[in-house]
Amino acid sequence: MNAILVAIIGMLILALGYRYYSRFVAERIFKLDPNYVTPAHRYNDGVDYVPTNKIILWGHHFTSVAGAAPILGPAIALYWGWLPAFLWVILGTVFAAGVHDFGTLAISVRNKGQSIGTIAEKLIGRRGKILFLFIILTLVLMVNAVFAWVIANLFISYPASVFPVFIQIPLAIWIGFAVYKRKAKMLVPSLIALAVMYLAAILAAEYQFLQIDLVQYMGGENGAGLFGLGAVGTAFMIWIVILMIYVYFASTLPVWMLLQPRDFINSHQLVVGLGILYLGLLFTNPTITAPATNANPDTPWLPLLFITIACGAISGFHGLVSSGTSAKQLNKETDARFVGYLGAVGEGILALISILAVATLFNNTAAFKEAYSSFSAANAGGLGNFVEGASVLAGGLGIPAHISVTIVSIIVVSFAATTLDTAVRLMRYIIAEIGAEYNVQPLTRKHVATSVAVLSSAALAILPQGPSGFGSGGYLIWPLFGTSNQLLAGISLLLISIWLKRRGINYAVTLIPMIFVMFMTLYAMFQQVFFEWIWFGNKADNLLFVLGAIIFVFAVWITLTAIQVFRGKFEQENTDD
Repeated sequence: MNAILVAIIGMLILALGYRYYSRFVAERIFKLDPNYVTPAHRYNDGVDYVPTNKIILWGHHFTSVAGAAPILGPAIALYWGWLPAFLWVILGTVFAAGVHDFGTLAISVRNKGQSIGTIAEKLIGRRGKILFLFIILTLVLMVNAVFAWVIANLFISYPASVFPVFIQIPLAIWIGFAVYKRKAKMLVPSLIALAVMYLAAILAAEYQFLQIDLVQYMGGENGAGLFGLGAVGTAFMIWIVILMIYVYFASTLPVWMLLQPRDFINSHQLVVGLGILYLGLLFTNPTITAPATNANPDTPWLPLLFITIACGAISGFHGLVSSGTSAKQLNKETDARFVGYLGAVGEGILALISILAVATLFNNTAAFKEAYSSFSAANAGGLGNFVEGASVLAGGLGIPAHISVTIVSIIVVSFAATTLDTAVRLMRYIIAEIGAEYNVQPLTRKHVATSVAVLSSAALAILPQGPSGFGSGGYLIWPLFGTSNQLLAGISLLLISIWLKRRGINYAVTLIPMIFVMFMTLYAMFQQVFFEWIWFGNKADNLLFVLGAIIFVFAVWITLTAIQVFRGKFEQENTDD
């Protein structure tokens, strides 16, 4: 199968979805009002509530949701063949992710920019809100651990990426002050910053002294390291500590100072990166060597495909970003379609190139099947396969392999980092909400809540022992991340459906994808928790079982409560601002 043809079909469907379906949802379902006073204007505080140009906000929103997951999930799901992954990414984006991201943003704007967890109290009551907040808290904790684990390992595997990524931080702060204090335009400075980053990437790839390689500093992979951890384990621990210090400050600083300008830089980086990869696809004109379907998988695709690819098809975490940070920065209500739905489309485009990069990496089908001999092998090699496959596509534009690998790794790290510090900020909000709910006043303070978020995330990333040795936390909880993410998406769609029903609006656009997502996710989670992890075969299974069982029980409980409300068993207050 020709890869260019597959890319064209996918892009065409996504474009039609945004042009027609999102317009229908905006005008007929959510009935967006350009004159509505958004929370960004009503509660403008210069820190979290900041009216923002829709293009800049799209950059922040897109890069916050487009972390490593839309790359890693599809790269793993290719185990079942490229066709199921392609269909779920494209159709999921148009009919599920776009509506979910757009919907959570729209109802948050109508509710003072409150998170979807807080809105849950108005829709299904206090008990439902508390259950939902704990589900969200658990998911965000796992997001932090998974993405910190991903970044730390990429820094170890691709040390040339460290210097360019670090240089972005002072550049973003400079842009933030230039734009919000001196009223400069953000476009030109951000393009300059991106050029500086890529120049740093080229230099770091060419000159070893610019590569921050902690493992080599300690004598190589067999080096002693510190605390008996070995060189690799010590390097991992150091990077986690550095990342947590960074996200502490990034998640407490005003959004205009670091979050928005850095995300705007990364939005250009994503456009440039996607442009390089899709142009590389055009020039190399590769053939898809991965099979369309896997006839004899050792792990069935139903229902696991729909939780392996979460981000890139639909993701509950997106609703947290939409209602947690983006809703507080929306300048006009009508911008919600551009920011929310188009943000989901952008991530679908990223997931599509992930599929094509890996599906065309191998010389023949036999080589692909050898690399993807089992679902476990797909999990272990998925991210590395994308980096290698993407570098091959970039090579089609004449970019040397060692430079293209560095640039691709920088792109992955940058988006994982934006997701990480946005997630820590969201976790701080949730901890503060729980503190207020139970009258634990210290937890309502910004720095106390942030400290709890950072320390717990670091502990989950570092402490568990597993197949990757010390610091296997992110690897271990990846299977649970997908199910938890999709459960959150399903519950959010159910809440939006309740909100629409109470206003006498057609709620089929959210109810239908909700039923599909909830069925597949609960089915998969039930199988994993009560058949795969319950036997306590090892410590990894213990961790997954405990976390999974808690989330499953909470999810069923809140779903039953929401269904009762949906059927009219309880009457709640009006939720419009």
